[in-house]
Parts: sequence; C-alpha cells; structure tokens
Amino acid sequence: MITYQVIQTSIDELKAITKVDFIVRDLSGYVVASTMDDEIMDGKALESFAASPADSQVIQGNHLFKIKDQGEICFILITRGIDDNAFMMGKIAVSQIQNLLIAYKEKYDRNSFYQNLLLDNLLFVDIYNRAKKLHIPTKMKRAVFLIEMKKEQADSGMEMMKSLFGVQSNDFITAVDEKNMILIKSLDEKEGYEELDHTAKMLVDVMNTEMMAKVRIAYGTIVTEIREVSKSYKEAVMAMDVGKIFYVEKDILPYNMLGIGRLIYQLPIHLCEIFIQEIFGKYIPEDLDEELLTTVNKFFENNLNVSETSRQLYIHRNTLVYRIEKLEKYTGLDIRLFEDALTLKIALMVVNYMNYQKETSSS
Repeated sequence: MITYQVIQTSIDELKAITKVDFIVRDLSGYVVASTMDDEIMDGKALESFAASPADSQVIQGNHLFKIKDQGEICFILITRGIDDNAFMMGKIAVSQIQNLLIAYKEKYDRNSFYQNLLLDNLLFVDIYNRAKKLHIPTKMKRAVFLIEMKKEQADSGMEMMKSLFGVQSNDFITAVDEKNMILIKSLDEKEGYEELDHTAKMLVDVMNTEMMAKVRIAYGTIVTEIREVSKSYKEAVMAMDVGKIFYVEKDILPYNMLGIGRLIYQLPIHLCEIFIQEIFGKYIPEDLDEELLTTVNKFFENNLNVSETSRQLYIHRNTLVYRIEKLEKYTGLDIRLFEDALTLKIALMVVNYMNYQKETSSS
C-alpha cells in the first residue's frame, strides 16, 4: 500500500513546478496530504461529489477530482481555483497519483508473488496467471542467490543489493530473515554459470570493500521456467548448509560444485552412524587432537605427498611419518594408501555432518 508520505512528496513537487495548491483527502474526509490550509471545503460538499457520477467538478471555487484504483474511488483531490490552469494541473496530479498507486501495488504484489513462489505456496496455474498479470516473463533463464551476512549489516546490505540490481526489472531482491537475502538473477540466453560465478565474486568484493562486511553466497542451478525458481532456491539453501559443514573456508558456494559434501548431506543420520561404527567401532575420528587433524588435512591438500606436506608444515619428514603411523594405530588406516585416505576423508566429513545435525536439532 502506498504511504501518505509518498503522496505528500508528489504534490509538493507539483506545487513547486506549477505554483498550484493541492489537497488529497480520503473518503472519510481525512487529509492525506496537503500544500495549503484545509479550510476551503466542507465535508458535505465532498460527500456529495463522491456520490456523484462525475469524475471532476467545481465546488465552492475549487476543482475537485476523483482518484481511482482499479475503478474504485480511493481519494479526492482538490485544487485551488477554477481556471483552466487549475483544472489541467489537477488532471496531471490525478494521473500521477493513480500511476503511483499502480506502481506500489505492483511492487508489493511482486514481492508477495516471489516469496510464495520460492516457498511453493502457489498452484501451477496460479503461477502463470499471476506472472502474466504482474508482467513477469515466465520463460527466462534465472538462478537464485542466497546471501548471508551479519544481522547488524543486513539493512545496509539490502540497500547495496537494490542499488546493484534494483534497476533491472527482471531481477528481484527480498529479505529472508534478519541476516539472509535472496536475489533472483535473470540471465540472457547466452549467459551461464560463468556469469553466476562472476556475479557472486562481484558481490563478495563490493560488500567487503564498500561495507567491510563478510558475506557468504550460495546459488542454485539455472532454471528456464518461472515455476522452477523454487527448485533453484532450495538448491541455494542446501549449498549454504553444505558449505557451513564441509567448506567453512569458502565464501562462494555453487550448488553444482559441492562434490561429495552434497551426497553426504542427503544421507539419513542412522546410515551415517552405521558407517562410522563399521569403520572405526567405538573410536570416533573427531577425537583426533588438533595437531593430528591439521596434519591429516594438509596431507590431503597435497595429494598424499609426504615431502610437500612436511615442507608446508615446517616439520621433518620423519616427524610426519610418525604422526601418520600414530593415526594408523588409532584408526587402523594408513592414509599413505589411497583407499585408506579416502575412507578417512569421508569419515571426517560424515562426523562433521552428524555434529551439525545434532547442533541444529538442539538449537
């Protein structure tokens, strides 16, 4: 719904240009906005005009006009004077305010439409009917971005997003909660995942340099139909969750590049527990001390290369071998062997996932 301040600003600007005074009143007689004293018209005269079939009328030395929304009278505009200039300026004011009503209604209708679309709250036929009414293309390449940042920076982040994408009518921005925002990004026919990655990197850089804000961005796959937007949104949500569990060092999380983390994320907890028990028995890999975990992760990063790992950890090769053998004693896995290394890597990821699920369910 349009705010009265918007109407006030509109008639203030018109007066500054035309030097004509205006009053806008609702049907109960309340003054919505005014550039002059409201002593020029009595309530009975307004009621009589509102009930008449005329769209404009001269009463008590002033021009009166009806402002309509979808054919229904919602406001009455009064312009001081009865000359042709007052009449013309009144018609211009009516046209401007009615266009504002349409624009604001469409804006909030679009917001409601997209939010219900993302949450799968619309029937298939309603999606296309409402999209047509709101002039939203139904066949277009789109992808959904989920942007997470600190709560105290979210308002500024939303303004930044609007300045970057708000001018493009086929993009849409909305808030999910106090620290998450959604961007439904439209793409040209020739654009693809390279452009999505460029957009994500640009957002991270802008938020970091302009606002000193740390953000994490996840995005779903590209869809071509309006009804599939919710699918891309769900993928973005999953990508964000998977990133928090398995890829904490990354600030950009594409759904189509989550690797084995996405597979583990979709496993039932009881299967994860069975897997851990089969591999380790009562011993859980999370019991590894920080030094051993750091060694294991660096060893994996260097593709099981002992020499390169010891160099990067600034330790002697024999010290690294000792730690690997210590791990083998605890777990029964020699991570110098590819199969054992793969088993431990997956196990550590599964344990992280199980811990995340426990924390989520308890919070």
